[in-house]
Amino acid sequence: MDVSDWQGYIDYAQVKNAGIEVVYIKASQGDSIVDAYFRTNYENAKANGLKVGLYHFLTARSVEEAEQQATYFASVISGTSPDCKLAMDFEVFGDLNVAQINQVSLAFLQKVQSLTGKEVVIYSDASNASNTFGPELASQYPLWVAQYEVASPDTGNWSTYEGFQYSDMGRVAGISGYTDLDTFTEGIFLGSNEPVSTPENTKNQITTYTVQPGNTLSQIAQNYGTTVAEIAGLNGIVNPNLIYVGEALKIDTTNDISVTTSDKYETNHIVYTVQPGDTLTAISQKYDVPIRCIVQLNDIVNPNLIYAGERLRIDLN
Repeated sequence: MDVSDWQGYIDYAQVKNAGIEVVYIKASQGDSIVDAYFRTNYENAKANGLKVGLYHFLTARSVEEAEQQATYFASVISGTSPDCKLAMDFEVFGDLNVAQINQVSLAFLQKVQSLTGKEVVIYSDASNASNTFGPELASQYPLWVAQYEVASPDTGNWSTYEGFQYSDMGRVAGISGYTDLDTFTEGIFLGSNEPVSTPENTKNQITTYTVQPGNTLSQIAQNYGTTVAEIAGLNGIVNPNLIYVGEALKIDTTNDISVTTSDKYETNHIVYTVQPGDTLTAISQKYDVPIRCIVQLNDIVNPNLIYAGERLRIDLN
C-alpha cells in the first residue's frame, strides 16, 4: 500500500497482520513541507517489520527548482533506511509543456540519486506514462504505474512495471478510511538499505508544521529533533507556552539532533500518536508496557494529562 497524512494514524500491527508487506510513505512535498505523519508512519512501519519506500510530491517548475526539491527530499529522509527505491510523484504540471516536464523530472531524479546514492522510480498514472514521460526517462528509470479497475496496466513508454497501484479505495485493517493498494515486483527493492546520508553543503532546511490540538512547542521540538528556543526564534514567538491550533510554524531541520534510526530500533521503540479518548493506562495495556516507562521516556509531568495528537515514544523491550 502507499500512504500519507490523508490516512491519519495507522495501526501497523494490524496492517502487518492483514498481510501487507510493503508500504510507500509520503515524506515531503515541494521545498518546505514534511508530511505530518512521515516520521510516525516510517518508525511504526519499520518497527512492525514492513518493507518501506519513501516518496516526494514534486511541484517544481524549472530545473533549478527540481534540484532544490531533490536536495530538500534528501534532507528530510536523511538517516532513514528505506527498503525500496525512492519515488518521484510528479502529476501536477502547471503550464509546463511535455519537454519541460521531462527536463524537470530528469533533473530531480538525477539529483536525488546523486545525493542519496539510492535508486529511484517514477510514479505515474497510465496516461502520463504514455503521453507525458518520454522514452529517455523510460530507458533510465523504472515505473510505478497507477491504473484502476484493470487486470493489467498500460505502461506506455515502459515495457513493464515495478509497481502497480490498482486501487485508491482499498480497505486495510488498522486504517480508518480508504488507502491506495499496490502490487510490487522484486525490482522495487534496493540492493542495500543503508541509512540515507545527509546531503553535503545544503542550506538550512526549513519545513512547515501546522499546530494540531494538544500540541506543545516542547513536543513539536522533540519530534523534529530541534529545540523550543530555535522554533520560537525562527517564528518570533514571545511566549513559548502559547501556540494556537492551525498556526503554521517554520522549523529548521538542517541539524536534526534526534536519536538516529538505528539507535531507535536497537531499543525497539515505536511512536504512538494519542487518539481522542486515550489514557496512559489504556496505552500501557495495549502495548504491555508499564505506565512509568512511558512517563519516563516522554518526560510526562502529569500522567493524567495527555493530548490527542501528541506523539509518545514507547519502548517495547
